[in-house]
Amino acid sequence: MTALLSRTGARVERLPLSRFTTLGVGGEAEVWFVESHEQLAEAMEQPYRILGGGSNLVIADEGVPERVIRLSGPLAERDLTPDPALSDDTWVVTGWVGGGVPLPGLIRQLQKLGLSGLEGTVGIPAQVGGAVWMNAGTRYGEMFDGLHTLEIVTPEGTRQVTPDDLNWGYRDSGIPRNHIVTRVRLRLRRAAPEDVLAKMDFADQARKGQPKMKTPGCAFKNPGGVSAGKLIDEAGLKGSRVGNALIAPEHANFIVNLGGASAADVHALLALIRDRVPVPMELEYELWPAPGNA
Repeated sequence: MTALLSRTGARVERLPLSRFTTLGVGGEAEVWFVESHEQLAEAMEQPYRILGGGSNLVIADEGVPERVIRLSGPLAERDLTPDPALSDDTWVVTGWVGGGVPLPGLIRQLQKLGLSGLEGTVGIPAQVGGAVWMNAGTRYGEMFDGLHTLEIVTPEGTRQVTPDDLNWGYRDSGIPRNHIVTRVRLRLRRAAPEDVLAKMDFADQARKGQPKMKTPGCAFKNPGGVSAGKLIDEAGLKGSRVGNALIAPEHANFIVNLGGASAADVHALLALIRDRVPVPMELEYELWPAPGNA
């Protein structure tokens, strides 16, 4: 399909969603590339979904019927200049960072600037908006460790909130599903760049045993502090395969695409895990569409 422009100038194109996900599966949808709040408001006039870095996401082979929104242009730019009214010798509050900014590049830039607080998110293949929405992180830190202000667009309009306004927690921001994180301001501690790098390297060591193939990340949240990967491994499922989807030999809480896997293959492995692991586990992946929905 040839790209079209909406009435506010957003680029609209029907595309396979597999190209936007770290798993590399997913059928087609109408994708809106929005660069302004005006374009975003137009895109939200019909049923929509927001798609960032595409990690922690499994999209059906049939795609989705809703519009899929991608933040781009100014909504994918960053201003890390310290706000003089809110910064001091210890803490820095930055300008606005767009929800479409890739998180890995942002973390590298913060390190070079000597700004500490988000090292625990190193290596997460997300965009800022999606990482904030799910409070992405590792055992060494999460997105809400470094947030000052969030700009959230809702079907009713735009509002700014602070973390104290939200009921956030483990892998959860408390932001409703139909709300979009368009921009954030960061609150970070000043530090020597080499000290920030050392913290990043330490956090990154925990990822060395994770698979390097296409994957959405960890499939299940750790139930009650117990390792989901350990439970799946103890059930004898490490290395199990359906089609071209595999429970990774390196870490049993990861499902990888060996090449040409389908969403149906992944769903079959998730069902196998739930059937064989005796402890109920909450899925960390987001499924498009959700089970039971057309």
